[in-house]
Amino acid sequence: MTFGERLTKAVNAHGPLCVGIDPHPGLLDAWGLPQDAAGLERFALTCVEAFGGRVSVVKPQSAFFEARGSRGVAVLERVIAELRDSGTLVLVDAKRGDIGSTMAAYAAAYCTDGSPLAGDAVTLSPYLGFGSLDPALDAARASGRGVFVLALTSNPEGASVQRTVGPDGRTVAQSIVDFAADRNSGISPVGDVGLVVGATIGETGVDLTKLNGPVLAPGFGAQGATAADLKTLFGEELRHVLPTSSRDVLKHGPDVSSLVSAVERVQNSL
Repeated sequence: MTFGERLTKAVNAHGPLCVGIDPHPGLLDAWGLPQDAAGLERFALTCVEAFGGRVSVVKPQSAFFEARGSRGVAVLERVIAELRDSGTLVLVDAKRGDIGSTMAAYAAAYCTDGSPLAGDAVTLSPYLGFGSLDPALDAARASGRGVFVLALTSNPEGASVQRTVGPDGRTVAQSIVDFAADRNSGISPVGDVGLVVGATIGETGVDLTKLNGPVLAPGFGAQGATAADLKTLFGEELRHVLPTSSRDVLKHGPDVSSLVSAVERVQNSL
């Protein structure tokens, strides 16, 4: 199955919610866990138990695992494997982007069968030029995986790059949307090149109607975006949007049943 087929099947079964696994130091403290690899592992595997098989997509934030060194990366590998075994799609939030052989190496790590870091999709940064992502785009398609490319992010600094207008009259963000749309053209039910568009940005200023791909919308819940905001922001394209909630769900840990209840409440609100 293509990534688009697997994603569509998952959303039909569980709804569009994507839940993040963000082992932030503050959350480890709130859960009464030590600030070390053992605490990270306890946190992450509790999330796996709560979310596996219950949501369409789970998004572990790679940076919090990398911060614990090799033991932390080993925990991330276990999280990816156990979630995939549960039938849950895994989006590794690594935001990789580089050129040439380095990008090819990232593609091998995150988009290739046999790599312990390869989930079902990965986030990528296109700001060395969209074409620099080709090794990852090609590897993902060849292995039935997806990618989510940063387009419009919610951080204030992002606008100075993403909303800049180029010589052709398009914003940088719109050019990224258009490149993604070209890659997704003609693919059914939906393409494998998604975008990241912050749920709290207010107004996108881009045309998503030809994207034919999924949109990851971080910022739902604790960061302030509501279901009504999503409808206003994305309009008819809402059917392809994966609202992402992390802290709003994770604050209910470490009790597994409380985490499950929190997920169900968010799913119902969507």
